[in-house]
Parts: sequence; structure tokens; C-alpha cells
Amino acid sequence: MKNRRLPLFACLAPLFSLFLLVYGCDKKEEGNTANAADAAAIKPDSLVISEVMGLARIEPPQEIITLNASEKGYVRDVRFSENQRVQKGDVLVQLDDEIERAQLRQAQSRLQTQRAAIDAAKATLASLQVKLAETRNSLERNQRLFKGNAATQQNVDDSRFAADDIAKQVAAQEAQIAREQGRLNELQSDISYYDMLVSRKRLRAPLTGLFLSTDVKPGTFLSDNAALGEFAVDGPYQAVTEIDELFAGKIQIGQKAIIRLQGELDPISTGKVVYVAPYLKKKSLFSDSPDNLEDRRVREVHVALDKNDAVLIGSRVECLIQLQ
Repeated sequence: MKNRRLPLFACLAPLFSLFLLVYGCDKKEEGNTANAADAAAIKPDSLVISEVMGLARIEPPQEIITLNASEKGYVRDVRFSENQRVQKGDVLVQLDDEIERAQLRQAQSRLQTQRAAIDAAKATLASLQVKLAETRNSLERNQRLFKGNAATQQNVDDSRFAADDIAKQVAAQEAQIAREQGRLNELQSDISYYDMLVSRKRLRAPLTGLFLSTDVKPGTFLSDNAALGEFAVDGPYQAVTEIDELFAGKIQIGQKAIIRLQGELDPISTGKVVYVAPYLKKKSLFSDSPDNLEDRRVREVHVALDKNDAVLIGSRVECLIQLQ
């Protein structure tokens, strides 16, 4: 068998492959080194954060409150309903007030009787005052006649006694009128009291706002402090959000904010920051599990909305706070 010679390319191929492998590793190491250098050149402090987003809940100005009845009694008439806006002072519920009205009418009747009695006492006083003037004139006349020896001492004494007696009757009548006037004032106070009782049977709205729910119906009995319904005080709604502690120090009162639905880009309202909590606390607004052990703290922030039309109380939204 003859010896066969291999081509030169076949002999050099393994050496060429080894060269390419070494060259590629060197390039890769150079590329990794360059990427690491570029990453090191970008410092966190050089990043400019222009906005911070947090999940928020829409609430009325004073959160959702419960209006309670200030008086107990059977409901005769309900003058409000759910989703109805009421003004401060509007009558919400009319309770049964028959007893209070009867007491008021009785006090008013006594007042009229007392006024008539005072008028009669004043008329009697006027009559006594006329008699007193007559007896005093008679006394003066008899005193002049007595000086001229035209009347006796007995005539003078009788005139003086009559004048003194009428004067005492006038004084007694004036005292009686004063007592009757005092009684009249008492009756007027009674009327004011019973009128207040009647008025308390009309349960009025203490604030202007919107009723969100109610279970009050005619014929039911309301006890003291019974709930009339959930109530939203009138005013700009607020988006209550929590900002992570990493960005909490960047939030300030007066910063503008954009409100949008979760997962949407178009805003549904705008507003500005009106409250920033002075401390950090554990997450609370949107913690779905009570045993959530995530050790992150947040800062509560309230954003007053410019418009309430497109938002729903209690809904969750995204609150994008503009830092710049």
C-alpha cells in the first residue's frame, strides 16, 4: 500500500478553528467589559423621576359618613331617597308628632286664657285708678272745707280712709298683674318648648350632600341614633392613595395629578395634592390579604379632584402625581 498525503488545508483546519475560538472569547470578554462600564456610568442619582403613580380610592371630602336620627318615633313620611342630593336643613323624615302637637295646642290655649285674664286685670286696675283719683279729690275738698269750718273732722277721716283703701287695692291689682304677666311668660316658654318638640319630629339634613343608601321606610320605628343612611358630603371628591416610601419624600401639597381608570391611558379627571401624611405606615388601602407580611411602608396622600362627573365613589383608579 502506498502512502497518501493529506492536503495542506486539511492539516491547517484544526489550527484555524482554534484561532477563531480564542478570538471570539476575547471579543466577548471585551463586549462584556464595555457593557459593564456603560452600566456603571449610569448612576441612579442621574435619573430624573417626573411622576409617581399609586392606586387610589375615590372618596367624598369627609369619607362616607352615616347620618343618624336625632329623635325616636314612628316614621310617617320619608322625603328623600338613594342617590338624591339634599340641602342643609331639608326635611328628610317626618316622625309621628300627634302627642307633641296636642301638647302645643294645649299650651297655646292656656296662653290665650292667660292673656284674657291679664286684660281683665288691667281693666280692673284702670277702674281702681279712677276711683283712687276720685277719693283723693274728695279728701282734698273735705280738707279745704274743714279749714273753712264747712266740714267736720269725721268727713276728712272718712275721705282719707277711702283714698287709702283704694290705693291699697290699686297696689294689690298691680301686683296681681305682675304675677299674671310672669305666668304668661312661663306659658310662652312652654309653647316654645312644645314647638321645639314638634320641630324635632322633622328630621333635617345637617349637611349638604348626596345620600348613597337608606333603609328608612314609612311605618317603621326609629330608635335613638338609628341610621338614616350612608351620606357623601358635598364638595370635590378625593383620590386617596398610598405612595411607596421610596418616593414618599417627593410628594408635596399643590402638585398636580392625573386620574385615570386602571389599565387606561386617557385621564378621567385631574386634581392636585391637598394632604400629605406626616408619617409612613404599613400598606392598608389595597392589601387584599390581612396576613400580608410585606415589609413596605407607604405615605398616605389625598388628591382633590377638579371634576366629579366621571368618577364613582368607592372605585379604584390610578393616580399619577406630577413631580415636576
